[in-house]
Amino acid sequence: MRSAIRNTELIREDEAVLPVVSREVQYSFSVYEALRITDGHVVHLDDHLKRLAASCDDIGLVHHFSDDDIEKSLNKLIAADGISNATARIFVVGGPSPLLFITYSDLLTYPDSYYTGGVKATLYHGERFMPQAKTSNLLMQYIALEEARREGAFEALLVDRNGEVLEGTRSNFYAIKGSRLYTAPDDKVLSGITRISVLKAAAELGLETVYEPPLASNLASYDSVFISATSMAAMPVSHIDGVELGKGCWPLILDIMRLVRKWE
Repeated sequence: MRSAIRNTELIREDEAVLPVVSREVQYSFSVYEALRITDGHVVHLDDHLKRLAASCDDIGLVHHFSDDDIEKSLNKLIAADGISNATARIFVVGGPSPLLFITYSDLLTYPDSYYTGGVKATLYHGERFMPQAKTSNLLMQYIALEEARREGAFEALLVDRNGEVLEGTRSNFYAIKGSRLYTAPDDKVLSGITRISVLKAAAELGLETVYEPPLASNLASYDSVFISATSMAAMPVSHIDGVELGKGCWPLILDIMRLVRKWE
């Protein structure tokens, strides 16, 4: 049985449960962060804690767990279970008696073919509520991703009312044309921790970032498109809604992926 953390205390994983009668639980008044643990080291912990705090501020969630409390709890969990490589999840529920849970699962990895051959995606018309906050309000993302999976796709890309492709259900989205990288501005999406590294890597590799979301109707005009997230770093997209996309910049995308992983 794996261990978990509840309110900084070490518990059994099966004891990490939520009170279903809680109004805050029923209304998803909660935030979370997903982190990579590699070789017993939590990747980009400070950045994740900053975003966790920002998400709490955005929705007015007040709690008494300090960054130091959370870091010590993570280290306690890693030591207790001898964790080397895993995906950790920090989950904070608000309300009169805030709750902190930290759990972990096997490290999410993908076959090399996803990087060398790209992945398929679909388009889903919908806009995420409060996009800059990483909350547990994920119903739309769940529905969109399930529809994508039924179509044999890896990810669903969210298209707003203006026909702009902003992000994926669990990833950030980018398109490359020439020496420019196009992506949505920070105020329209969740500025992922990996996204920061992707944009830094793109600059080092000579790409100019243009904060302009690609249009869903114009994706085939780009040299290549790709997605990024903590689990995948940077991954090329080969098809969207069955339409084959350009592969001209795939070597560049893989260079971005390698830099992102190097900086972990």
